[in-house]
Parts: sequence; structure tokens; C-alpha cells
Amino acid sequence: MAKYIRQAWAFCALLLVALLVNAMRVQVVRAGAYDANPANRRATIARYQQPRGDILVGDSPVTGSRDTREQLRYERTYRDGPLYAPVTGFASQRYGSTLLENTEDGVLSGTDPLLTPFPLWNGVTREPSSGGNVVTTLDRRAQEAAYRGLARRKGAVAAIEPATGRILALVSTPSYDPAELSGNSAATAAAWARLNQDPEKPMLNRAVRQTYPPGSTFKVVTAAAALDAGVVTNLDASTDSPDPYRLPGTTTRLTNEGDGCRDASLREAFAWSCNTVFAKLGVDVGAQGMTETAQAFGFNDTTVRVPFAVSPSTFDTTVDKAQLALSSIGQYNTRATPLQMAMVAAAVADDGRLRTPYLVERTTRRGGETLSGSAPRPVVQVMRPSTAFQLKGLMTDVVRNGTGTNAAIRGATVGGKTGTAQHGLGNSGVPYAWFISWGQADGDLEPKVAVAVVVEDADANRGEISGGGDAAPIARDVMRTVLGL
Repeated sequence: MAKYIRQAWAFCALLLVALLVNAMRVQVVRAGAYDANPANRRATIARYQQPRGDILVGDSPVTGSRDTREQLRYERTYRDGPLYAPVTGFASQRYGSTLLENTEDGVLSGTDPLLTPFPLWNGVTREPSSGGNVVTTLDRRAQEAAYRGLARRKGAVAAIEPATGRILALVSTPSYDPAELSGNSAATAAAWARLNQDPEKPMLNRAVRQTYPPGSTFKVVTAAAALDAGVVTNLDASTDSPDPYRLPGTTTRLTNEGDGCRDASLREAFAWSCNTVFAKLGVDVGAQGMTETAQAFGFNDTTVRVPFAVSPSTFDTTVDKAQLALSSIGQYNTRATPLQMAMVAAAVADDGRLRTPYLVERTTRRGGETLSGSAPRPVVQVMRPSTAFQLKGLMTDVVRNGTGTNAAIRGATVGGKTGTAQHGLGNSGVPYAWFISWGQADGDLEPKVAVAVVVEDADANRGEISGGGDAAPIARDVMRTVLGL
């Protein structure tokens, strides 16, 4: 072989080796960097080349996909978008995803390994797996009743099945239509700007991401602490509570909205929401006892997910006696989400047991085959069963004869607690109207639903405790639908 031919052959072989080395460098060594490069649109284009799986309420999807015939082909659609926005969140080609669209993205987008029975074959064929479905625990009628009840007012509703922890309703108003954020057009950008600049904050999930002073609804927790600690042993005995009550170590005098709270029994104080009695009870229980009870109910827990994250409800653990007195009536630094207060009502309804709430019943393949189901939820014994029994009686009295009569349902036993929470500089803000409750139909063996309602801009009448007037009717309608009444 001629020398120049050998040289040409060697040079070509060297070029071939260089090409192979470079190909390995690009495809193996630098693959991660290229995949993460914002200029690489392959993954984004592939992501939207097939319809996204659906989120279901019952057997009906509340989401869909629209073929745009564009490069990012399939765009997310929503049915009754404002109704379910606090659950679905949005899936946007421009702004990412939130809530269930985010936490269940693997299933919905088809990238979850459970959706790929033969991963090696799929790797060879490059065929993507079809998106799966997410079946929620929501009760459609309860969701609609909560949304209808809030109407155009700011507020939120959370409803739970006490015996399981299933979330039956999760509503936040004002709401928005997630479909406005689905695409990547100029209209999408305009909608994003408008929603983020809206002072009413329609994209804020008030049911799980907003905390409020719970006001008198927190007296359920204080009563549980007092009964468990033995500070109160007889519901009808005098509590030796002055009216007004001077906060320990201060000259500040705490008063009540109504009369008849001096030395009132726990039964009377609970029915008529006496601040002085419960402030004193909190001090008598002590900071440690109040903290332990509050945390057993779920306060100060930063790990709650349903499956998306829930803002932690708080009970201040470093308080003096005056601050403890205010904390014990749901003021000072005590803050709670509506979901947390629904958990409080659920624990009373289920004999003192509390189950972590959850929103996803199961995930399935597009054809309906189950991929994963909800695991049994951890159970915490929040209070003694005897304490829960006594609290059920106290909450029932509130609805039968106290401030919560607007929540009564014919054919059912209902327990509740009203609340009017002060806020703002010098308590100048319009009080939040609260109501928490549980319901049990006459033919049922146990309560089937626990509800918490907060209305931010209620027509508050401070003399009548607005939780009974503004929030209780909403809770009643939600309970009525769940109970089939």
C-alpha cells in the first residue's frame, strides 16, 4: 500500500475516533447540561405532544386537553375552573404548574415510571407513555354547595370525612379560571399580570395557604385541654371566672360580647362564647398543656401535605400568662387555616381521633387501571374519648340553643362553634366570621362530615357573633349535601 494511502487511512481513522469521542462527550458527559439549557426546547415540545391526563371528581374529569396544532401542541383546559381551582391549580406552558397539577405531574404528564410497564422497550421505540388520571376525594355536591354559599365574598371552606381524613370540599373565593394561564400567548401573559395585581388575590388558596386568627372556634381546643388536664371536671360547675377578666401581669381587662359570663359553667361559657372564661381556663391549664393539646390537633406542624403543602397553623409556644390568655381564645399569635379548623372539628366528631387529611383517592392509567391508592392515614389520639364525648355535647348545644342555630339540619345531629376573629391595627379590621361543625344524620352510626368556614368580608354584627349569621349557613348547606338531606 502506498505511503500516502496509509497516511490518508490513518487520518480518516483519527477523524472517526474524534467524532466518536465528541459524540460520547455530547451524549453522555454533557447530556445533563444540554438538557438543562434553556435554549433546548426538545423536552418542552415533547411534553406537549400528547394530551395530559385528567383530574377527576367522582367519575367525571374536571380537566381536559385542547389540540392547538401548534409546536406546543396540547393545551390544558378546565371545566368549572373557578370551582376547582383551589384543588387543581393550573398547568401552564409559560408559568409552570401548581397544586395537584404540580404534585401529580408525573402521572398526569406520563413520565411516572409506574406508567411504563416495559421501560426498555419504550426507550428503544421512544414512545412516550400516555398520561394517567388522578381521582380526587372531593364530593362534587359539597364543593358546589360551599362555592355557592360563599358567593362573591372572600373566604374559604374545608370539609373532611372524620373517620378517614378524606377531603370532601376545598373552596376559596374569589377564585379564577386556570384555563386563562394554560397557553403561552400574549393573552396568557396579560391574564397572569392581571391576576397577580388583583388586590383580591384570586390565586391565593385561602383554604390551605392562608392563616387567620381562629377567634372563638379555638375554644374547642382550649376546652379539650381543660377537660383532659382535669382543670374542669364538671361541665355544669362554676368556673370561678370574673367578668371582666384582668390579664395576668397587666392592667388590661378582657370583656365579653354579652352578659352572663361571670362564673359561668363550661357548658354555658361554650354555648355563649365567653372570652373571660376561656382566657382564664387557658392560664389555668398552663402554657405547656395548651401547647401540647394544640400541637396534637396539628398546630405548629410544618409537614402537612394533601399532597400539596399546607401552610402551618401556629400556636405560640413562648408566651407569658397574658399572651397565653389571649392565645387561648384564638387571638394574639394563634393562626389557623380553614383546613386546620376542619381537622379540629373532625377530631371531636371521631371520638378524639385525628387522621391526616388527604385529597387523592387513587391514580390510574388512562384506561382506568389503578396505579396507586391512598394508604391508610396515621391516626393521632388528640384527646381522651370521654373528652371528645363531652365536647360533642357542648357543640351540639351551640347549634340547638346557642350561637349556631343557623347550622341546624332537620333529620341530623349537628355540633358547631361560632367565632368572630378580630384583626388589623387596633382590631380595626372587619372581623372574620368563623364556623366549625360536624354533622351526623339520624340513621348514621357516626358523623360523616366536619366543616370549617371563614368569611373575610362578612356583614359582621358584633352583638350577635357573626360566625353564626354569615358562616354557619354555608356549613349547614355543605353538611346537608354530604348527609343526603
